[in-house]
Amino acid sequence: MQKYLLIAAGGALGSIARYWVGSTVAGRMGAKFPYGTFVINLTACVIIGFSLTFLARRTALNPAWRFLVPIGFVGAYSTFSTYEWETLSILRGGAFLEAALYAFGSLFLGLVATWLGILIAEAL
Repeated sequence: MQKYLLIAAGGALGSIARYWVGSTVAGRMGAKFPYGTFVINLTACVIIGFSLTFLARRTALNPAWRFLVPIGFVGAYSTFSTYEWETLSILRGGAFLEAALYAFGSLFLGLVATWLGILIAEAL
C-alpha cells in the first residue's frame, strides 16, 4: 500500500509542477509554439536520467524513492501525449517546418537532457 501512496504523492507533485512550469513558460514565451510542453519534456528527461542513475548507484537508499520520483513525479510531470497532440495540431495547421522542429528538437534534446541527468548523477 505504501508504494501506491508514494506514487500518488509524487504524481500530485508532478502534475502541479507540470501545470506551473507549462503555464509559466507559456506566459513568458507565448503560445504560438508549445514552449511549455517542450521545456517540461526536456526537464523530465533530465529528472528521470538523474533519478534512475542516482538511485541505482546508491543501493542503501530506500527503494521507495523509485515510486515517488521516477514513477510518480515524472509519470505525472512528463507530457508525451500532449507533445504528440501538439505536434499533430501544428501539422494539421500546415506549419510543417515548425512541427518538424518541435518533434525532432524534442527527440534530440530529450536524449541530450537524459544523458545530462545521468552525467550529473554519476558525478555525485
